[in-house]
Amino acid sequence: MTTSHHDGAAAPRTWPLVIGAVGVVFGDIGTSPLYTLKEAFGPHYGLDARPENVLGVLSLILWSLVLVVTLKYVAVLMRADNRGEGGILALTALVQRSLPMAAPLSYTVGILGIFGTALFFGDGVITPAISVLSAVEGLEVAAPELKRFVLPITLAVLVALFTVQKHGTEKVGRIFGPITCLWFLALAVLGVVEIAQHPAVLEAVNPVWAIRFFVHHGVVAWLALGAVVLAVTGGEALYADMGHFGRLPIRVAWLGLVLPALLLNYFGQGAFILTHPGDVSNPFYELVPGWALYPMIVLATLATVIASQALITGTFSVVRQAIQLGYLPRMQIVHTSDRTEGQIYMPWVNRAMLLSVIAVVLGFGSSSNLAIAYGVSVTGTMIISTMLLVILAKLRWRLPGWQVWPLALLFLSIEAAFFSANVIKFVEGAWFPLALGVVAFALMRTWRRGRALVHAQVNRDSLRIEHFVGNLVAHPPTRVPGTAVFLTPSNQYMPPAMLHNLKHNKVLHERNVLLSVEVLGVPRADEAERVVHTDLGHGFARLTLRFGYLEDPDVPRALKHWAIPGPKFEVMETTYFASRESLSAKPGQGMAMWRDKLFLFMSRNATPATEFFHIPGNRLVELGTQVVI
Repeated sequence: MTTSHHDGAAAPRTWPLVIGAVGVVFGDIGTSPLYTLKEAFGPHYGLDARPENVLGVLSLILWSLVLVVTLKYVAVLMRADNRGEGGILALTALVQRSLPMAAPLSYTVGILGIFGTALFFGDGVITPAISVLSAVEGLEVAAPELKRFVLPITLAVLVALFTVQKHGTEKVGRIFGPITCLWFLALAVLGVVEIAQHPAVLEAVNPVWAIRFFVHHGVVAWLALGAVVLAVTGGEALYADMGHFGRLPIRVAWLGLVLPALLLNYFGQGAFILTHPGDVSNPFYELVPGWALYPMIVLATLATVIASQALITGTFSVVRQAIQLGYLPRMQIVHTSDRTEGQIYMPWVNRAMLLSVIAVVLGFGSSSNLAIAYGVSVTGTMIISTMLLVILAKLRWRLPGWQVWPLALLFLSIEAAFFSANVIKFVEGAWFPLALGVVAFALMRTWRRGRALVHAQVNRDSLRIEHFVGNLVAHPPTRVPGTAVFLTPSNQYMPPAMLHNLKHNKVLHERNVLLSVEVLGVPRADEAERVVHTDLGHGFARLTLRFGYLEDPDVPRALKHWAIPGPKFEVMETTYFASRESLSAKPGQGMAMWRDKLFLFMSRNATPATEFFHIPGNRLVELGTQVVI
């Protein structure tokens, strides 16, 4: 996987990455022209197509793309890489590593990161729905009598998209870049043709038009930001996908193709609205010549499918990161490519997303209704990333206040305006992504807290391993040949599986390894930090295997290939022991009872740790233990 450390790669290596970035990174923001101006001048905001309104909205879109996407994400935030990786969880882990141990701010940073991730899941449901729906709605422009087919076709496309996920996207992904490049070129051509006929629209480059728009309209202008923000949705993907392509290819693609194409198309739509005031219902498709309308609908649908595909894949990746970092229960992860580590499929997540997207399409019915709900989760994540960036700049980069605060205030003021303009539409539909975010946040916080309670209870009822090993000299048990690996969350204590094995079988192996798996706050662990080994004597050792949050925690492979002190682990002479926890809740002991029940439900449906860590079933012994939280 290519990271930002490849920024200095030669041009022959960079250009394929640029094409790949166009196909994966910019799908969401690249399909925004389908609905942004349509919603700005739709009936919801009551704006008529007077020149000052059109130029004002275009100016807002232009400067939003420049300040939020280009300045914040491309120029500034992409410098905050976590060993080449980006995204809200990577940024959270990077900030937490920059804080002193046990600092009170670390907890707050963790909460912000979790909530930002939760909001991302809300975006992950709405983006495929609004993108595909807005593309298929072009049929209404081509032939109004086809309107009744829009929802069925949209649902068919989405069901097909989610169904093929289990086959992987490696082969299909090769054509993403060229198709999306064609899409952006088509956007640019459509815009240039219209601008050439009405060049006066270029006056919107002057930010004075945006200022006048606010002066003349006040509250209406502020509410219209709820439509303007649609132009910058997808900006977070530039940062989140940095680890796949690197800074340079993403910056080249954005500045060289994507940003110019978007602006040309927005200005072309604006020119069309100026010359057809009061007679425009879908400016994107009405900009297209009649002979090219159906091909454009097909191309737009392909572009939205690609945008949705990139977001689905991104959701799989974020969920896996959350699992590795201990924020979500373990789930089945299927690797769909032998060559590309990041190509994964998660059946539970895929099914949940499909059902949610279908519910959204049927519940909202049109892209215009969905646009009302869109934007809250995106702008919420933007605000959180800015807050984390400020902390990072002060603590890790140690930048002076005069460099940090002006940009911070600029970004926060813009994003707060966007967020407030969207959240005001709470009753009309903005409640939906917020509700999804709150549910995801509750799940992640409950799982994190529940696992901490389980570990604390197990450790409270256990002996320190050093104390047990010391007693072996006075009371030596029967030893049998071979190696016993005891999987335990904390190898500081005697694992329940070891205690029950000794109690019922009254034997110990010649070699006993207390194995813990630790996931670091970095994408991939360095060789020097992968293994922590302590020889406790008398045939006992404490071993910690460390993985990055983007790595597959394959324990048998690590035991075989990593540099671990002591004798080699022979497959046929190694037996794995694990505790199968039987959990129950007691009122007033742990969390609120509803959270206890939620945790128990998630725990019962989680993939067993032994399966998640690839422990072979024919070498595994599981022993039960009762835990009350």
